Amino acid sequence: MYNFPKNFYSDVRIEHLYHSEISIKLGELEEIKEARESGAFIRLFDGSRWYYSSTTDLNSINAELADLAKLAEPNPDIENHPVVMKMEVNKGDKRKYQENHISKVSLEEKKALLEHYAKITKEYEDITHWSIAYTDSNLEKEFISSKGCHVQFDTQITGVRLGFTFGVGSDAFREMWSRGFVDFEGLKGREEAIKHQIDKALFFYKNAETIPGGDYTVVLSPMASGVFAHESFGHKSESDFMVGDPDLIAEWQIGKRVGSEKLTIVDDGNLEGIGYTPYDDEGNKAVKTYLINKGILTGRLHSADTAVALDEELTGNARAINFEYEPIVRMTSTYIDAGDLSKKDLIKDIEYGILIDTIKHGSGMSTFTIAPSMAYLIEDGKVTKPVKFSVVTGNVMKTLDKIDAVSKELEVISFVGGGCGKMEQFPLPVGIGGPYVRVREINVQ
Repeated sequence: MYNFPKNFYSDVRIEHLYHSEISIKLGELEEIKEARESGAFIRLFDGSRWYYSSTTDLNSINAELADLAKLAEPNPDIENHPVVMKMEVNKGDKRKYQENHISKVSLEEKKALLEHYAKITKEYEDITHWSIAYTDSNLEKEFISSKGCHVQFDTQITGVRLGFTFGVGSDAFREMWSRGFVDFEGLKGREEAIKHQIDKALFFYKNAETIPGGDYTVVLSPMASGVFAHESFGHKSESDFMVGDPDLIAEWQIGKRVGSEKLTIVDDGNLEGIGYTPYDDEGNKAVKTYLINKGILTGRLHSADTAVALDEELTGNARAINFEYEPIVRMTSTYIDAGDLSKKDLIKDIEYGILIDTIKHGSGMSTFTIAPSMAYLIEDGKVTKPVKFSVVTGNVMKTLDKIDAVSKELEVISFVGGGCGKMEQFPLPVGIGGPYVRVREINVQ
């Protein structure tokens, strides 16, 4: 199929993308579009460095390979290079969304569903501003390498994001409802879920009280625990941060206790949803990777380069946002694993604490910060009233050690709009989630 130059390792990643977007603001149609794009990312390795090229002309791939070979130094022993030996030789076709390809749903039907959900906002006179957007994509990938790897798969996501505001100026309170599904049918029948979110936000807006700062027992919802896991530990698990840094490698030794025995964090590209990546952009299989297992550091995320550098196994986490970029180590769907308590039992013995339900944003590496959107006071084992404060913050390692209860209810969430950013590559689709997680003593500000 392709003329892979001799005395080099090389591979080709071909992508075919269909996507559509529709947006409405305050009843006015702002955007409606659909597009198809195709392109290829070509790599060549001579044992010393990588050479890259990308093109939208799929007929020029052999020429691109030949041009890259002219830049590199031939290496007759390239097949014995540790990185090349590490590369898997997988074969298979895992395309699963061809029959229900989202392009088969007309723009008119997508627009009608969005307009139907937009009408819900008219039931609420307290809403001062709103916008709603529909987005979908179907991405088909094919990966071929000079070692003989040849895999195909596709991913699909379709979703709606409704943002709404109560009040104006300094009194404004903004909240949203956003969900993604793998097919258009999953989006239908979500009226009650949207109304429930608006009702909950309106009650919060009218009744939330400011609470003083201090140290509280905090319960994180699946959304909040997912963001916490992603920001505070998921990025630490991307092993390219450690390569060439012996101090960091020593600090993050496999087998070291890094958190409570109640805590298990997983990354898994096999989960259906927005983080689904059965093969990474080096053709390697996705692995369910336990980053932390019962408080012990047990794994990290790898490309072939980093797996060789740290003498660890592949995990299938070399990902690029599209065919214009090289693969780097990225998360797929990262979540805190379920425990054995019900949400009710997890809360019932808290005398005075906070439940964080939804969040505005989160960040963190050594120190994390989560800015809540809606949060509630817990008194004598019951969720009582909505409360306002700016952020919860703390040292990541100390906080991981203070997790003392995890619920058996588990949700891995697919949002639409936004994504994960790293280096110049943004936004990358990733799944987040977890159970309800109880943390003894987090600082509230």
